[in-house]
Amino acid sequence: MKKLFTLWALIIVPLICFAQELTGIDEIAPFSEGLAAIRKGNEWGFINKEGQLVIEFRDDLVWNKLANTSINDVSGIRFPQFKNGRCMIKRIMEEEEIVTYGFINPEGKVIIEPEYLNLTEFNEGYAVGILVTKDFRGKNNFQLNIYDYKFSEVLLDTKGDIMLLINKRDGISMSKRRYELPELRAKFLSVKSLAVKLPSNKWELRKLEL
Repeated sequence: MKKLFTLWALIIVPLICFAQELTGIDEIAPFSEGLAAIRKGNEWGFINKEGQLVIEFRDDLVWNKLANTSINDVSGIRFPQFKNGRCMIKRIMEEEEIVTYGFINPEGKVIIEPEYLNLTEFNEGYAVGILVTKDFRGKNNFQLNIYDYKFSEVLLDTKGDIMLLINKRDGISMSKRRYELPELRAKFLSVKSLAVKLPSNKWELRKLEL
């Protein structure tokens, strides 16, 4: 009888723990690439199709309850999901207090550091993003750090390698008070073509050789 009780304990206890761990869920997103995002408050984790929590709840996944999903950039992401094995994350730049974006893999590891001011999700292994880099110039009279910023709209692959410099960008303020999410001016159409928005607001199609 004791052996039978021990056997039942081994079976039931993990199930009870699992049920307790995944209670109080506020939202469950659809499955994508075998994983579904689940939300508790402002944190999301990921479960697999067996209902196991495979990525712990975290507050850096990109989502927007009021997202316009017709927009293909960070503002159009309704809930976290994996596409081409990558899910978008965000981080706040320490001095500027401006949000930047990158990607994790299905193990929750950061694969592409959050160094982009705007990004698309991956499609056919590629994404479009606005990369920001900064060079330290020194300190001003108030002993505040001064930086030179450079902005480039690029095509990147799932490893984070820059495959194409689409164009240089300017007119982006890195002051928190004046900052606005910069518009992406390129659309990845396929591994053979890219659309680029011109200053005239007309679109130009460019051939790709990837």
